[in-house]
Formats: sequence, structure tokens, C-alpha cells
Amino acid sequence: MEHDGHEPPASAHTHSHGFSLSIETLSASRSSVLYVLMTALAAAMILTCVGLVTLWPNDERPKEIQQNALEMGLTAELLRATVQEASEAGCNYSSSPKVELCRNVTVVLQEGPDKGSLIALPEVNTAFDPTFPRLSVGDDVILGFDPVTDSYHYHDRDRLGSLWWLIALFAVTVICLARVRGVLALLAMAVTVVVLVKFVAPSVLDGNDPVLVCVVAAAAIAFFSLYFTHGFNLMTTVALTGTLMALGLTLGISWVFFEVAQFSGFASEEAFILPFLAETLDVRGLLLGGTIIAALGALDDVTVTQAATVLELRARNSELSTKQLTVSGLKVGREHIASTVNTLLLAYAGSSIPLLLLFAVSDQSLGAVANSELIGVEVVRTLCGSIGLVAALPLTTSLAALLVRPHSDSSKT
Repeated sequence: MEHDGHEPPASAHTHSHGFSLSIETLSASRSSVLYVLMTALAAAMILTCVGLVTLWPNDERPKEIQQNALEMGLTAELLRATVQEASEAGCNYSSSPKVELCRNVTVVLQEGPDKGSLIALPEVNTAFDPTFPRLSVGDDVILGFDPVTDSYHYHDRDRLGSLWWLIALFAVTVICLARVRGVLALLAMAVTVVVLVKFVAPSVLDGNDPVLVCVVAAAAIAFFSLYFTHGFNLMTTVALTGTLMALGLTLGISWVFFEVAQFSGFASEEAFILPFLAETLDVRGLLLGGTIIAALGALDDVTVTQAATVLELRARNSELSTKQLTVSGLKVGREHIASTVNTLLLAYAGSSIPLLLLFAVSDQSLGAVANSELIGVEVVRTLCGSIGLVAALPLTTSLAALLVRPHSDSSKT
């Protein structure tokens, strides 16, 4: 980067290396802004902790719902097994001259009270159930056990081993590139999973407001992951502030357009089942809460990048004014936003190609497809989340530029 024809004084770099900047390098007015910022974040952290304690789920209610699901046949006890025999022959109930083919599979249970037992699974007519896989001897599978009928049925392949290998490969890749910071990021990711599984899902099933639960969870994840991964410094504080402000904006805009669009919340099969298990569950609130969680992942990426960019610009040239820092940071941010917004769209489109094919077969117009609740919900989520991303760019950049200006430049415009 160019330095306007001269190198800055050596003293200007005293506090500029790295992403940490002490309050002593700030003017009195900027120090006041930082103190106000830290006070607001401290209050937000306290509210988040209070929310976690208040909304922490009671184990009894989720267990009742799990039992209801089991009794209704919606869930089953899952057990690992290994295929011992697999063949294809005429179905027991079919007769000549037209013999129908059925697949017959015998497995050995690897766990449970009947561990080691041979279980002959119900034969499957390949004509009526083409989705049943062609299993081979030695394949690992998951069986479902129905206590009402005291019977086993095929549930899925056991692919957990391959997933663990992929997780290990991902972890090694991250650690090799980011080293210590990568380890911290992986630990933060693990905590995020724990929050979603142990807090969000049980708390919502416990009857708490899904929106409030997701807001508290998003704030907790943001506080922990940003400070734990990037350290307690000015960059992280600015990024966290931008993230929380953009999340608030995303929540407000999403709430307005979810109301205007009048979504029922029953766009998926799961949404129809959940009210039977938990009568007090707010299905519409789940949609809005999910939007907040989804937006957080992209927001912290943008805010950290913008805060780091401004601090690096300041480190490279301490003579840049607040306006120059802001303009330069926004130039970088615009490129980032352009690619990130497209990423959000492609991520949804990629996961929904089978659904898009069904709409294509139905020969519906693009407007009719977008008007369906199943697609409309995702359109609103994507656009509201993108608005939050765009808003995070100037918020974070301007705040970072204001706080990193050295005292010696306070008289410049």
C-alpha cells in the first residue's frame, strides 16, 4: 500500500503491530466512545447470561415429548448392526405366473439387549420400495426397534465412520493453515454445536419463545466464539459490536416481512408433526428464530474481516484520516459483500435442486414458485439476512475507523 510519498514516523507504529490497540493511543473522545461501547457490550453479556439461565431447559418436558414421539411411532430406538446375509428372491406372498422380487436381509446386532443375535428383517418388494438400498454382506447399518410390536426394521446405513474421517480431515486442514487460531476456531465450533443441541432445541421444546431462545443463543455464540477465537482486543470488540447491531437489524426486518408475508410456518413435513408432539410450540417463531441463527454465521465473517482490514490499514499507514480509513475499508468490504450475498443464494439453491426440479416439472412460473411458502420463506430469510450483511459493512468499518485513529491525527479531517 502506498504511503503518500513518505514513511510515517517510527513512533506512529508503536501500538500498531498486530490487532490489539491500547486505549492510551486513542484521543479522549475516542476513549469515551470505547468505554461506552464496552459498557454496552458488558450489559449485553449480562442479559445474555440471564437469558441462558432463565431459558435453560427443564429435562422433564423434552423427555415427555420424546416419549410421545416414540409411542406415536415417529421415532425409534436406533441400534447398530452388520449385514450377515443379503439376497433377492421371489416374495413370499407372490405366486406364478408373475413372481415379484423381494430383498431379504439378515443382520447381526452389534448393541442393545439382543446384541449378537441374528435378525431377519422384513422382506422388501423392490417394485414398491425402490429406495431400499442394495446391501451386501459386511455392510454396517442402523436398525430401528419398535417396542410396541417388539420388532426391528431397517433405518439407514451406518455412515458415522466416514463422517468422523471427514471431520478429522477438516480439523487437520484448519489446524495446518491457522495453527493455534485454527484450534481455537474448532473449539468455538464445538461450543456452538453444544449450544444448539443442548440449549436451543430442548429450550424450545420446553415451551419457551423460539425467537427469544435463538436471540439469546446467537448472542452467546457471538460473544464466546469471537472473543475465544480472536482474543480480547479492539478488533474483536468492534467486530462483536457490528455483529450484534446487524443481528438486531436482521431480526427487525425479518419480523416485519414474516408478518407481511403471513407465513403459517407449516411449509415442511416436520412442521406438521411438531405441534402433535408439543402443543405449545410456536411454529412461526421457529422460522424467525432460524433466520437469526442462519444470519450469524455470515455476519461474524464480514465483521471480523472489516475490523481486521481497517486495523491493518492503520498499521500500514498511520497518516490515514478517519474518512480515508472508512473509504478504503468499504472498498474491500464491497467485494466481500458481493461474493457473500451470492454465496447465500447458491448455498440454498444447491441444497434445493431436487425441489427446484419438481417445480420445473410442474411447469409453474417463477412467480408461482416464489409465492409458495416453502420457497417464499427461504427468499425472505436470504434477503433479510443479506440486508443485515450489507448493513454490517458500514457499521463495522466506520466504528473501527473511528476508534483506531491515533491521537496525533485528531486534528485532521
